[in-house]
Amino acid sequence: MQDGHDHGGDQAHEHRHSHGPASYGKAFAIGISLNILFVIVEVSFGIKGNSLALLSDAGHNLSDVLGLVVAWIAILLGKKRPSEKRTYGFKSSSILAALFNAVFLMAAMGGIAWEAIQRFRDPSPVTGIIVIVVALIGIVINGITALLFMSGRRGDLNIKGAFLHMAADAAVSFGVVIAGILMLGFGWTWIDPAVSLIICLIIAVSTWGLFRDSIELALNAVPRGIDIHAIMEYLGSLPTVTEVHDLHIWGMSTTEAALTVHLVRSKTDDNDSLLQTIDKHLHDHFGIEHTTIQIEKGSYDCSLAPFETI
Repeated sequence: MQDGHDHGGDQAHEHRHSHGPASYGKAFAIGISLNILFVIVEVSFGIKGNSLALLSDAGHNLSDVLGLVVAWIAILLGKKRPSEKRTYGFKSSSILAALFNAVFLMAAMGGIAWEAIQRFRDPSPVTGIIVIVVALIGIVINGITALLFMSGRRGDLNIKGAFLHMAADAAVSFGVVIAGILMLGFGWTWIDPAVSLIICLIIAVSTWGLFRDSIELALNAVPRGIDIHAIMEYLGSLPTVTEVHDLHIWGMSTTEAALTVHLVRSKTDDNDSLLQTIDKHLHDHFGIEHTTIQIEKGSYDCSLAPFETI
């Protein structure tokens, strides 16, 4: 009797961790400490100098501290071993952390933008020299923190979020310096709320990609950078494979992707060799970390097969 589900060798379950998240423990500790100190400095001098630009940037830096903490916790949770209840462990916590950072940051910027608009109606004098000095400190601190996460920004959405926030802050601090110089030179009080609005715009633009990608991962969409059509074409071109169906690709975390698929073969006497070939190719060429492949014989009527297949 041939049912197409030979559990002895017809399903491949491969776990790889070469692309797992790096800890970045020292980077997070340094970045969090520096930014907490900078938030204290910005709040103190923002109140003393009556600068909304400094206070708004302090609020943003405080959200970055929270974001760094959440991202770090998510990475630590992602390293916990799977259990009977959580068979994937806590890998997806990094996706939730990225989504939290994006939503929290967008909400914070909305509040700051509203306050800046109110300042246009009732502008207040600002101590420009204080703004310049504190912003210069911000360029250094945010620049150093961004460099700590630069190496991991391409491979982990969590780390990318940390890097983008810090890099944007460095650029924003530069803008605050320019605003302080203009206030000193021309006495333009409207520059302060204007810079606050520009800060909000820059951060919203830089955060949009993080928000979009984290939403997609949270909804089990195919991770960016993985071409599902190319994978379908590859699987369908394999020798003796006559049909490909029930293909699913999703992000287990911000660094690892999983794939499940059913393959119909005209012959099934060398499944182990084929499964090893497929697994290696999917890992090396498409970045798939976890594959589950079900081999079916042509006589098996799979309930998940569509009416039209490749």
